[in-house]
Amino acid sequence: MAKLIYGAGLRLQECLRLRIKDIDFDNKRITVRAGKGDKDRITVLPESLILPLEFHMEDIKKLYEQDRAAGMDGVWLPGAIERKYPNAAKEWGWFWLFPAPNPAVDPRTTRLRRHHVHASTLQRHFKKAVKAAGIAKNGTVHSLRHSFATHLLENGYDIRTIQKLLGHARLETTMIYTHLATGATLGVISPLDS
Repeated sequence: MAKLIYGAGLRLQECLRLRIKDIDFDNKRITVRAGKGDKDRITVLPESLILPLEFHMEDIKKLYEQDRAAGMDGVWLPGAIERKYPNAAKEWGWFWLFPAPNPAVDPRTTRLRRHHVHASTLQRHFKKAVKAAGIAKNGTVHSLRHSFATHLLENGYDIRTIQKLLGHARLETTMIYTHLATGATLGVISPLDS
């Protein structure tokens, strides 16, 4: 999940809410549905994650098949989709990319369903990894998204492309990353270092 957040510039909730159908291996892209502002967007699927994600999907397909065999109601879907396609919740394409290990009762419907992994799970593991790496700065899962944008800028990608990948409505929001990248792209060497 952390590699995907960094490699695609996802927000934490966007990553958690990914469905099988959102991953397009052939075109190396991810469809983010109902992101911030309830907008859809396309972002890049890192080539280095294709094989690990294919293996991951093989593993979770077993979980999906167990749920089907148990007669579970399927996964949560937005109301309009569930009303229009009543069986969609039980289809493989709508299954969570990162499902919770155990089903739970949906408090809105009192139906037993498989939900996605809880945000605190990744946050807890990420915090431990930052500490284990000996990083003294504050590091959050959202730092990975910032790093995605900053590193793209440092590698010469234009700000409009980065804006589109991040799903920012306003260019000014994306421009924040130019301040983060400026130090590394100035090319200035301090007189102290020479």
